[in-house]
Amino acid sequence: MAADQAIADRADASPDADSSGLSTLTRFKFMLARGFLWAWARCFSLKGLYLFGQFFGTLEYLINHKRRRRFRERFHQTFGQHASQIPQSVERICWQHCMRTRCDKLFYLIFDKLPREKIINRIKYHNREYLDEGLKRGKGAYICMSHNGSHHVAILLMALMGYKVAGVRDPNEGNLRRYVQEKYEETFPEFRDIRMFYTDTYPRDLYRCFHDQFILGSALDVSRMRGLRLKTAKVTIFGQEREFLTGTLQIALRCGAPIIQGFVVSRKNFYFHLIGTPPLVDPSTEKDTPEILQAAMQKYADNIAAHLLKYPDHISKA
Repeated sequence: MAADQAIADRADASPDADSSGLSTLTRFKFMLARGFLWAWARCFSLKGLYLFGQFFGTLEYLINHKRRRRFRERFHQTFGQHASQIPQSVERICWQHCMRTRCDKLFYLIFDKLPREKIINRIKYHNREYLDEGLKRGKGAYICMSHNGSHHVAILLMALMGYKVAGVRDPNEGNLRRYVQEKYEETFPEFRDIRMFYTDTYPRDLYRCFHDQFILGSALDVSRMRGLRLKTAKVTIFGQEREFLTGTLQIALRCGAPIIQGFVVSRKNFYFHLIGTPPLVDPSTEKDTPEILQAAMQKYADNIAAHLLKYPDHISKA
């Protein structure tokens, strides 16, 4: 598969890389960073680690002029003329964005070292009843995510909450993500039970997920096409026309799985809010007609717009 080839290419690019494509030096750097962050958390608590992340996020905001410029470009590109609806200034939102992303990375690095109860106590799931009611149908569920906020932690959080989960991801993941996922697998049995697919996965594997009553999650709001054969639909968001992926949503429709949209919001001191929406499509509908699909995709885009207006610092990375 293309995913396996991508990993092999990374390994070939570095003579001392292991089977995951990580070089010995890269692995050593991450090990040192994890050790330092965990020691800091043990000495000053998670609140102290959060303040540490805010401090370095502020430094990054002050000295990284290129990132500030990229964020401003991304901000205006995303919101367009709707930027006037946001009361905060772009600079303040950029500062908040830098602090949030820095803190999220710190937490992500030591996530597996925390007691399970401490993690679960930091999760608040809003509108959970939509998912739980949908699962009673016995056809699994599909959660449409988006590339805004720390969406990558949603699957692990839900697995720790006792759900059977699966996800679709890009095969070209960064070194940090691959390293941390290895550590999660060593620590959490729930993570080893997660089914993870790449964007070029054969559809039958996704059909099997819904048949086995898994919750499948993926992000549909792509900024670049990852393959010519991937199906898309045109939507309007913030007055701009965009193309979002539709393949996984169509499979969910055919399987009769409830389709719910999900967001992850990072809060103070490493608390996370999982936010679910009412079903995008009537759960009794098992059709993927162009009209039903287009209506669901536009509702998906409208929900993203409303979410970003409320949490502009959760805009996808710039």
